[in-house]
Amino acid sequence: MPSLSLSKQTAALLQSASRTLNGLPSVVGLDGFVDTILHVVKQRESVAKFTRMAAMGDFAASIAGAAGLSANIEYVTAMVKLGGNGPIMANALSRMGLGVTYVGCLGSPAIHPVFSEFAQHAKVISIAEPGYTDAVEFDDGKLMFGKHETLRDVNWLAKLLGSSRFIALVNWTMLTQMTGILQKLLTRVAPLLKGERRWLFIDFADPAKRSREDLLVVLKLIGKFEKYFRVILGLNLNESRQVGEVLSLESPEETYGTVTHHASRIREMLKIDTVVIHPTQFAAASDAQGSTHVVGPFTAKPKISTGAGDHFNAGFCLGRLAGLDLAGSLQVSLCIVGFPPRRTYWAPGGSRRR
Repeated sequence: MPSLSLSKQTAALLQSASRTLNGLPSVVGLDGFVDTILHVVKQRESVAKFTRMAAMGDFAASIAGAAGLSANIEYVTAMVKLGGNGPIMANALSRMGLGVTYVGCLGSPAIHPVFSEFAQHAKVISIAEPGYTDAVEFDDGKLMFGKHETLRDVNWLAKLLGSSRFIALVNWTMLTQMTGILQKLLTRVAPLLKGERRWLFIDFADPAKRSREDLLVVLKLIGKFEKYFRVILGLNLNESRQVGEVLSLESPEETYGTVTHHASRIREMLKIDTVVIHPTQFAAASDAQGSTHVVGPFTAKPKISTGAGDHFNAGFCLGRLAGLDLAGSLQVSLCIVGFPPRRTYWAPGGSRRR
């Protein structure tokens, strides 16, 4: 658990930075999903009552047992909510007071209803229909079944960046044109930006779906952005291992020391400002001033795990924007994961819950 002194110090620093952060111009993009959170029925007792399948291994076994035969698997919708790395992160940042402009796939010609409340407290610019994700959640993980056809409509963005102090470009894996967007941003837009270097946050979102060659290209590209931006690369543990493999680094075990060292090595090789890695029970980060980790708080059985990484990213970036050091920024991010800013989601039947 984080120390009480770190918690109090972080809270005080955030309070002192609140005027600077309030309304701070920020641009986030470029994806957008409608997430349906599903549970698998293990045993149906009545129309309204059932036992949920809690372990992913049980689900895998039931599918394996049906090989060559057939199976009837029942899903129950727990909720429908806004999704995508960008909207979740942007929603959290706007709830925390930043002046967020979101550009992404939120519905065309009209904004999809699941994003309507988000659109009330952030400026949103929709450029395509959203993708759709069925997130099947278990106590020990989740399976994300995505329908990504509309994301192919995303091209490249050049507006709004000049007046923004913070930019986040996320979900490189699913946005297949993102490398081209980054290349044009680097060559056409970045040289025109005036003033001090802005923060640029980049998230891959499970690069295992892309080729090793594609990942290596974008990693080399990210390093070039440091000339114009203060670059933050956000990774979960599995993503950090995939990046490390491409960079010929040894895969880290899930321990404080090895993950912290891994963040440092990735940062050194890419020559960027900050690398942050978030396993399940702690998080580690590295910048030019050093490397550190912060533990917990940890919830073994969260109410919902989909979007936790995006809330983590929002909290960490808020800490960086507030001028906090790595420990303070990690403290904010871990607390945001456990207690995210107020949000609305849709329960089955269309009712709204808070």
